Amino acid sequence: MTEHQSTAGRDRLRELLDAVLAEDNRTLTAMAGDAYASPWHFTRQVSRGAGESPVALRRRVELERAAWQLRQGAGVTDVAFAAGYESVEGFSRAFTRAFGRTPGRPAPARSRTDHWLPAPNGIHFHPPTSLWVADPPQGRGGDEVTALLVHHDLEDTRALLVTAAELPEEEYRRVRDRELQVLPWDGPEGTLATLLEHQVWTTEVWLASVEGADHPHRGADDPAALLARHDEAAPRWLAFVRDVSRRGAWGDRLVDALCDPPESFVLSSVVAHVLTYGAHRRQLARHWLRTTGVAVDAGDPIEWLSRRNP
Repeated sequence: MTEHQSTAGRDRLRELLDAVLAEDNRTLTAMAGDAYASPWHFTRQVSRGAGESPVALRRRVELERAAWQLRQGAGVTDVAFAAGYESVEGFSRAFTRAFGRTPGRPAPARSRTDHWLPAPNGIHFHPPTSLWVADPPQGRGGDEVTALLVHHDLEDTRALLVTAAELPEEEYRRVRDRELQVLPWDGPEGTLATLLEHQVWTTEVWLASVEGADHPHRGADDPAALLARHDEAAPRWLAFVRDVSRRGAWGDRLVDALCDPPESFVLSSVVAHVLTYGAHRRQLARHWLRTTGVAVDAGDPIEWLSRRNP
């Protein structure tokens, strides 16, 4: 996600995690050296900030990654050495103590957190190469307003795609603003085709990030293809938001190691980002559809909800 976000201002959590979990930092001395600190001072900093020593934190996250890799079909030997163990036997003992089962018989997947071990700080491996930082529960209930806004955004996007499918090809791809860039890293969005494709793509990219999936393939941008892409991603994105709302987990953070340097994203800010720019693109699409002579509604959530619940 690094091209999508500013890298100004590295937070302290990321500074510490970078040093603890860097691929080459297999020892405490290497971790501390990477952070320009003595081993004693570095251990004190990490333990104070994360409630876990740097060596224990790295060992646990490596085991969580190993559990996920094994569930994906990786071999025990490859996983053991990738986790920094000098022998398969040593890895097997550590894995069995941690998970209560041998690495040769990983448990079936039930949820995206099946590979997590108990942790004092909410920091966990998030596939394929990231971290998830769970916010401590604060007794918060669900946020129905946010879930409603996301639901409206998804259904309204679909309605616009259905409307765009009725346009002649030349109108769908007509350049209406050569200078328009909703976000600098997304490139020009001066046609209905690019505007609506970016609307769908944004959901696909963030969904892959929170689900721990590989970077998604960018498909075709004709209305029929976009509808298929949207219908595949939309229910999963809505289910994710509802789950976060139910758990009151808006303060959870995803540390995306695919960024260089790694960046941390608070889940509430991710959803707010998608909603903010999604609303902008949807209203701009409405304006351009009207210029073609197509009658479209105002995209008002009040009217949308009234139609759903007459």
